Amino acid sequence: MEREVSKKELEKLLDAIKSSDVVESRVQLINKLGHLELSEKCDVASLIDCLKILWEDFTCLDISQCVLNKTILHVVAKYVEFHFPQCLASFLELGTKASIWCAQHLKMTVMSAEESQEEEHSDLFFQLLLEYFSFSKACFVALTKHPVSSDKATITAVEKFLSEQLNLAREAISESKRINSSGPEVIKCAQSVIDSTIQLCKEYSKNVDWEISDTISVMDKSSSQFQEATIRNNVINITKCAVEKLCEIGTLAASGGGSLVAILNVSWKGVVDLLQLGNNILAEKLNVGSIVMSLVSLINQSLKCAMEAWSLVKEPISVNEARKTFIPVKFYLINAVKICSLYPCQAYPKEIASSVLMILGLIISMCQVKHLQVASELSMELLEKTCLDLITSLYKSSLVKDELKFEILDWLFSEDCDASLIQGEMLEIFSVIHENMPGEKMLLLGRVSLFLSHLRYSVDLEDDVKHLIARKLGWFLDTLINEEVYSSVLTLQIPQTYGFGKNMELNCEPLFQAILHALKTFMVVVSSSSAWEKVESFLLQNIFHPHFLSFEIIMELWCFIVQNAEIDFVQDIIYKLCELMKSVACRESLLIPNSAIRKLARSICMLLKCSTQSVVDWVYNSIIQDNGSQSSSILYVALVLEGFPLNLLSENLRSSVKQKTITDYYGFIESFKDKLSDASSGGAFGFPVFALSSSLHQVSLSDVDMKTLKFLVAISQKYKTTIDKQIKSHYSKLLRETLSIVSNLKHLYSSDEMEQVIFEIRSLFMSAPITLDSQLCQCKPELAVFIAGLGHMAISERDDCSKSKTMWELYHMLLKEQHWALAHLSINAFGYFAAHTDCNQLWKFVPQDAALSYDPETGNDTDEARFMSELKVLLEKEMALLAITPSSEQVSLLVKEGTVLKEAIRKNLDVYESVKRKRINLDEEKEVVKRRKLPDEVKTGMELLQSGLKMVGNGLSQLDTFCVDSPELKDKFLAQFSLLDDTIGQLVGLMSADQG
Repeated sequence: MEREVSKKELEKLLDAIKSSDVVESRVQLINKLGHLELSEKCDVASLIDCLKILWEDFTCLDISQCVLNKTILHVVAKYVEFHFPQCLASFLELGTKASIWCAQHLKMTVMSAEESQEEEHSDLFFQLLLEYFSFSKACFVALTKHPVSSDKATITAVEKFLSEQLNLAREAISESKRINSSGPEVIKCAQSVIDSTIQLCKEYSKNVDWEISDTISVMDKSSSQFQEATIRNNVINITKCAVEKLCEIGTLAASGGGSLVAILNVSWKGVVDLLQLGNNILAEKLNVGSIVMSLVSLINQSLKCAMEAWSLVKEPISVNEARKTFIPVKFYLINAVKICSLYPCQAYPKEIASSVLMILGLIISMCQVKHLQVASELSMELLEKTCLDLITSLYKSSLVKDELKFEILDWLFSEDCDASLIQGEMLEIFSVIHENMPGEKMLLLGRVSLFLSHLRYSVDLEDDVKHLIARKLGWFLDTLINEEVYSSVLTLQIPQTYGFGKNMELNCEPLFQAILHALKTFMVVVSSSSAWEKVESFLLQNIFHPHFLSFEIIMELWCFIVQNAEIDFVQDIIYKLCELMKSVACRESLLIPNSAIRKLARSICMLLKCSTQSVVDWVYNSIIQDNGSQSSSILYVALVLEGFPLNLLSENLRSSVKQKTITDYYGFIESFKDKLSDASSGGAFGFPVFALSSSLHQVSLSDVDMKTLKFLVAISQKYKTTIDKQIKSHYSKLLRETLSIVSNLKHLYSSDEMEQVIFEIRSLFMSAPITLDSQLCQCKPELAVFIAGLGHMAISERDDCSKSKTMWELYHMLLKEQHWALAHLSINAFGYFAAHTDCNQLWKFVPQDAALSYDPETGNDTDEARFMSELKVLLEKEMALLAITPSSEQVSLLVKEGTVLKEAIRKNLDVYESVKRKRINLDEEKEVVKRRKLPDEVKTGMELLQSGLKMVGNGLSQLDTFCVDSPELKDKFLAQFSLLDDTIGQLVGLMSADQG
């Protein structure tokens, strides 16, 4: 009976509402509906359908419509909790309609607020909006409790409801800063909608059989399998809608600043959470790549805005300001990592990699801007590892085929990775930081930084990736000699992180050191894996790399191995190098610094200096001390000239070597007058002098007496009286080494014989225009060191003292030198002399036309005061710490230097390839004529060719004399001579085949 009364009352009120045209009357009637207690589904449905019609689509022009809608919400909310399942479609349709109306009204209200709309209407609407969000939340809670339906109409209503709730949330977030005091509450409600959406999708996902086939078209519609498949597809559609809307909200929140941090977090985390549902089936319905690219775009926008702002200030960027930029960027990167880890095959690897290269290149470029140092350090700390994680997420998954994995890494670390991908926003970011730095250089530095990250964190890489990285070491070494990278390696200080978690430390160190540390880390990581073979092969192939920077890196790595490897392994490596040195042993090339035997000796000595005493003793005993072998003698000469570590020998061996060096030296100088024939024959003439000179840099030899000074005088006199150019060349080399010996033995300066030496040296260097004697010019560096030691002599300051006058003249000669290298050596020598002499009248040692006395701008107007000022500056620089920031001019010069070195290496490789091709052609010809008899005239001609080649080889040592002003001519001559030597060698091989 009670139900019938309520039902009649309901019908009566509904009819009255429909017939009323006055909003206020409708409001009163609807309020009465709220007092009814309806329990039947049909009654509640009729109520909601009627109220749904009353909710107009158009936004209100006055407050009355808002009052009406607010009243409707109040009544409907009463029945959500208990009647939602029975009237699901009706509730969702009303909620959808109300959501659309609220979004439209919100825009109108915000726009009208700027035109001073009545405050009462605005306040009422925001109350209504908050009540609607409350109603929406109640609907989400009810949906979560209600199992997902297979009915198409119902699921469509759910999807539309969810979509419009998120649309309204997006609009509320977009306009939040223009909303009145209700703004914070509106943001909280919008976040609640996002949370509810995510929770609903998760609950729906729990009730889905994700393993079931999706071929619905061939199923029996009455079967349970069909129902399960339908439910699965419905959940996929709802989740797809939610993900797309959350991406939009997350992108919008990114531009909202600190007030929308919570929205930013919950929306993007929601995207990641929802993408994890459904066993990767969502990838078939969603464009995952576009989602990741949305995050990439947010990264670019954040960095661009920051760089534009920072480019306008010259004050150092604070830590807090840098954090405001880089923490959101890290957040975007982390979410991109998670998504790419889930769907690596759906990501866009090249676009993602380009963004990573841009970030790392930007970090490196900020190191070069003084006021961005803090930003550079913080960005390295926050972003470097996450950038690497993003790249590795593209190929670490088992879902990624090996072909794609290798393709990604090959593209990243090869010449195919061009700068055309750095465009749009990324290019703008680069141009803001460095207007004159091309995108190609930024990309290249980014690739170097990314490769270093792979090396440093290689412990986390899969074995096949380690193997591929090992294969790319050659590419990395070639990249370092690029002129742009070369200049950065030598000048740049970059921030580096060490340790993990709370123990992480950030230090700035030279890029060169960072490269070495990363390579050493990688070597340790792969030492017990199959990738070690590639690493060892790389080290062996490049042990004689023609570029000095690459050579230094390779030898540093070899030294690292020697310091940490087993002794047997070290001995095996050094033994093989010594055997290789034996194969190129040649007396004629011992005194040529860049000859094959000297390069090998240099490498071996570098390794020995890092070895243990037992290894050094073993090398000396088993390889060098074999006096019965001519090759061992040549090896010993080469190794001593390159600084064999005598100080690392055991005490007995070291004493033996020192005694042998002294004995051989005195034996040579005592029979010096009888050595003219040896000098004319070339080779290692005067080796005992070279050996002593080299040894004095490592060990003290106090047994050297005044005979050395007499020998120095004798060499000088021989040089002046000798006419033969080859012999003169050998004397000049002996003169340089003997000057070096005296310079290292301070006790010789106090002897009476030193005065005669000074007179003789003055006579030698000043008797004729020295500029015409190129060989004597090459002795000036050693002369500068020699006269620096004169500060240890007692000097009379009288004008009539011949010894003092001679010393003045020698200093005058050197201090007039205008070549930058000689000027530097001369001023250093004078600085040392001034610091150690008792002489007070130092001005007598400085000529009026000293190089440093000239005006640096005009090149004229000498001034003694300017010389002293420049001397003071130079000495202060020598005492200063070696932590300087290179100027743009210095960097530019290094770029030019890198270009020259790169071109020289290219030419050498071209010559090598040419020789290689000719050798191949000759080998082919050799097979053709293998058994043919050659005419006797050909054999005679070949003998003459070999004889002539030998004479040319003997004359190579004099080549410096004729090419002193044209080093390029010397290089070309040596290159052509090498080709001739190879060609004649091949012809001799053909002759041997003929005789065979």
